[in-house]
Amino acid sequence: MKKIMFAFVALFFATLSYAQIEGKWKTIDDETGQEKSIVEIFKKSDGKYYGKVTQLLIKPANANCVDCKDDRKNKPILGMEVVRGLKKEGNEFTGGTITDPKTGKTYKCTITRSGDKLNVRGYIGFSLIGRNQTWHKLK
Repeated sequence: MKKIMFAFVALFFATLSYAQIEGKWKTIDDETGQEKSIVEIFKKSDGKYYGKVTQLLIKPANANCVDCKDDRKNKPILGMEVVRGLKKEGNEFTGGTITDPKTGKTYKCTITRSGDKLNVRGYIGFSLIGRNQTWHKLK
């Protein structure tokens, strides 16, 4: 009986941690396949998830987001909040935005976790039209 109870508790906690996205993730450029940066995803007191660039693995052409249209305009990419306002809905994190500092474009965002990978989808309007990236958990 103790073994069954232990297995159940272990499975329960594994399921809970599986759906979490908090931590540091290595971003992979969807166009070049190169490792681009490290983004740390965290939960704020409002219950929503945010992600900021903590390390650049490729030196960008410009260290600031010159093409950003909001409060991030001309701010350093290092330390920039690129993911904002995601809410957990089942196994998805959605309802927020993601900004590409290279182009300054902001997209609606949905993130799902698959093991040690995040499937990050940025899109405009409908989810069918957009871009996908796979981010890898930093060990």
